[in-house]
Amino acid sequence: MINLTEKNVREKEFHDKLQSSSSGRFENIFYKAIINAWEDFYNYLSFNVKNTDVLDYGCGVGPVIEKVLKFNPNKITGIDISKVSIEKAKVKFVKFGSNVEFLVDNCEKTKFEDNKFDLVYGQGILHHLEISSCIFEISRILKPGGKLLFIEPLGTNPLINLYRRLTPRARSKDEHPLIFKDFDIIKKKFKITDLKFYGFLTLIFFPLYKSGSSRIFKVLTKLDQLLFKFKLFKYFAWSVLITATKN
Repeated sequence: MINLTEKNVREKEFHDKLQSSSSGRFENIFYKAIINAWEDFYNYLSFNVKNTDVLDYGCGVGPVIEKVLKFNPNKITGIDISKVSIEKAKVKFVKFGSNVEFLVDNCEKTKFEDNKFDLVYGQGILHHLEISSCIFEISRILKPGGKLLFIEPLGTNPLINLYRRLTPRARSKDEHPLIFKDFDIIKKKFKITDLKFYGFLTLIFFPLYKSGSSRIFKVLTKLDQLLFKFKLFKYFAWSVLITATKN
């Protein structure tokens, strides 16, 4: 039995319902605008998970684990508040035996002992939780010098926020895309090694290209990274990739 707040219960019910739906998770047509964020995410993991103990924080049914296993970690543990998600993941990865373990757990207050993992990663999970509780917990279960890696949506672009308000069924009631003050919370327990922003021009002009391999997308990506050198434009980014090391 895991201890849950009212907010945790709502998130659990939302994701259980989502994973129980025959249609599965809603696929946002705009995601191609930040495909370069995923490339950077997996590139970081490819250099940092070999022979390590890794935690997939809010793993869902394990879509990231499929790829991370190719990087030869010692073991991957996946946790999620949704029992439906965990049961699906167990079936999906049964052939990997003890190299992969899935547990129903509360990310804000896990059952793990101190200093257990070398690396904790997640995709779009922190904004569903109380970030101060998460950062404290991740710091507790990471080994000294352990690493943190997350892709998270930002809540600083007014047009994106308007879209979110117009599509409430695509998201949970309590989610809160990150704002810049949240980075200060992370800094209390971690040394942030990089904050990389994504999805400004690539989002605005997404109808002009079909995939991340197109020439137009590559040009827009380069322009975005030039603009993100200025703090003002960071407020218009859609997502951020956070890498940090435990203090």
